[in-house]
Amino acid sequence: MIPVMEFRQFSEQQPAFRVLKPWWDVFTDYLSVIMLMIGVFGCTLQVMQDKIICLPQRISSPPENTSEVDVKSLLLLQSNISAVPREMTGLKTDLDLQQYSFINQMCYEKALHWYAKYFPYLVLIHTLVFMVCSNFWFKFPGSSSKIERFISMLGKCFDSPWTTRALSEVSGENPEENDHKKSPTTRSNIAVSPGEGSLEKTQSLRSIPEKVVVEKPSASVLDKKEGEQAKALFEKVKKFRLHVEEGDILYLMYVRQTVFKVIKFLLIIAYNSSLVNKVRNRVRCEVEIQDMTGYKDFECNHTMAHLFSKLSYCYLCLVAVYGLTSLYTSYWLFYRSLKEYSFEYVRQETGINDIPDVKNDFAFMLHMIDQYDPLYSKRFAVFLSEVSENKLKQLNLNHDWTAEKLRQRLQTNTNNRLELQLFMLPGLPDTVFELTELQSLKLEIINNITIPASVSQLKDLQELSLYQCSLKLHTSATSFLKENLKVLRVKFDDNRELPNWMYGMRNLEELYLTGSLSPDASKNIVLESLRELKCLKTLSVKSNLTKIPQSIVDVSSHLQRLYLHNDGTKLVMLNNLKKMSYLIELELVRCDLERIPHAIFSLTNLQEIDLKENHLRSIEEIISFQHLRKLTCLKLWYNCITYIPEHIKKLGSLERLYFSHNKIEILPSHLFLCNKLRYLDLSNNDIQFIPPEIGVLQSLQYFSVTCNKLENLPDELFFCKKLKTLKLGKNSLSILSPKISYLALLTYLDLKGNHFEVLPQELGCCRALKHSGLVVEETLFETLPSDVRDQMTAE
Repeated sequence: MIPVMEFRQFSEQQPAFRVLKPWWDVFTDYLSVIMLMIGVFGCTLQVMQDKIICLPQRISSPPENTSEVDVKSLLLLQSNISAVPREMTGLKTDLDLQQYSFINQMCYEKALHWYAKYFPYLVLIHTLVFMVCSNFWFKFPGSSSKIERFISMLGKCFDSPWTTRALSEVSGENPEENDHKKSPTTRSNIAVSPGEGSLEKTQSLRSIPEKVVVEKPSASVLDKKEGEQAKALFEKVKKFRLHVEEGDILYLMYVRQTVFKVIKFLLIIAYNSSLVNKVRNRVRCEVEIQDMTGYKDFECNHTMAHLFSKLSYCYLCLVAVYGLTSLYTSYWLFYRSLKEYSFEYVRQETGINDIPDVKNDFAFMLHMIDQYDPLYSKRFAVFLSEVSENKLKQLNLNHDWTAEKLRQRLQTNTNNRLELQLFMLPGLPDTVFELTELQSLKLEIINNITIPASVSQLKDLQELSLYQCSLKLHTSATSFLKENLKVLRVKFDDNRELPNWMYGMRNLEELYLTGSLSPDASKNIVLESLRELKCLKTLSVKSNLTKIPQSIVDVSSHLQRLYLHNDGTKLVMLNNLKKMSYLIELELVRCDLERIPHAIFSLTNLQEIDLKENHLRSIEEIISFQHLRKLTCLKLWYNCITYIPEHIKKLGSLERLYFSHNKIEILPSHLFLCNKLRYLDLSNNDIQFIPPEIGVLQSLQYFSVTCNKLENLPDELFFCKKLKTLKLGKNSLSILSPKISYLALLTYLDLKGNHFEVLPQELGCCRALKHSGLVVEETLFETLPSDVRDQMTAE
């Protein structure tokens, strides 16, 4: 006897797999169990009971070799015997038990129809095949791994406590829209983050129905463990979707096993219908065994024929129901688009409008789940939504970055504003808007930033820096920034990343743009119009411009500072500069300029010019700078200038002059006729001699000639008694004049890298010079008298 428990592995899967078994699979599983019981019952009867009982038939005619006299005597004898009264003991056969067993076995094998003999085994085999076929896709290596991963994630989405809590957290993003639809009790059970409303270009989340979210008083944030679990689950779902949507092996496996069941059903019905009448009680048997038993014809009784006949009809009915169910499954498979799944109903019911539709095996599994319980799909759909994922990330972010932690990161920037800098965060914490004292917000490499209406709490916010960040603004936030934002810094990789709201900041005073405005520098570069920026005073563009964009010309009437920093791309068209008559500062850095642009000479209000890191060799055009009466700072550093023309004397208003990192060898005496110079940088050149006319510069406070070829210094240098910084390092000087004592205001002196043997004791007369301000070799410092050293080291 075979116990039924042995067959459980064919029909039972892990309990979690039940979600992928629609009602027809469950129904056919029960039918399979009933058919299996029929087969097992029939097999048990076959083993335990006699299969067939046979009796020999009496001879109806005398043998051929018997004479007529013998026949008459035999008939007379029979009549006499019958006339004699006797007990009714049945017909005598003169066969023993072994002969009967032999006859039964021979007739069972020879006379009984094969269907009547093997019916229970056929039922058992067919049922096992049905069971294996119904669950084959759960065992096939190519599909089982996907199913197991999907079931695992689905169970976490539905049953896990932290998942339920996460779903409740994303359910209340737009409470105002649903307030009139909910009772006060319902509203009190849904967590609503303060300051959130309808966001531009962002789909809001509405309340998820009661059957999707288990109502309970939820905390405002998730704890760290639950948040990490939710984050990991979102990532798993995203990766699983990318993997499963590539193929349709699950769909094909299910279709094939369904088609196989239909074909098998037709086969069983066909041959069983024609053979079921072969199961009979009485069976005639003719076996050539007269030499062993004395009989040839036997009448047999199939003891289980009546039962098997009933079981076979019952089995046929079950198979018919099974087949009709399989036909319905086939209809469902072929007449519905099961390789595409739309969450339209879920989007309408939950209000999470960004849930994407899916395809292939992912779609097929969701269709199967809907046959079990549509609630699973609704819960699972939330983890396909980027909006809900971002909401969970936001809750986790708020938990990690509290207002106290952010307040500890506040520092004062170069503009003396209280600044908060955030770098590479998954989003912008809402707690930032609790720092009401914040004046500058700097965000670096942060994606999916949304500035909510609560930014209006930052009354002192004036500066915003966005370095490779994607940012969206709430409508109220846009209005607030229009009125309050003074400085905006944007660093981008592509001009399409420039925020459109930037062009409407009407009170913006400073705008700094850094990034590539076009992949092809030869094309015309066009920014959107800056015409609305009525208060813009400073504009900095670090890019790859080939000409000045028209959008810059739009603000020429009030622009005061223009900084153009190219990446080495040649700036060839500068005629638009003439329209910027109000400029007071101009920087053209790394623009591959070989000459000083003539358009600059028309800017009569210029006070500072910076032509750093170009390819200037000759600066004869410098004579035209005499028309720039207000020019006080000229930066011609990091170029290839070999000499300074005498026309430099015409720039009588210069106060700061930068000639460092050039190839100048000779200093013209006319240079020192610019007697208003306070800052003169001639470092990193090939200068060998300083003219004595340097003594004319009585206003000079900073003088640097480091990294040159000087062998001596003129005494007139020390007549510049206002000098505070003197840099003479990395030259060939061997003697420092005692007249250094004239520089009573000197606070910084660089002598390192020369050939001095001793330092003059007159350094002690430079009362403002301390040891920290004297850059010299330590051994050379020891040559000073001890009282001078003590004076310099004393605080």
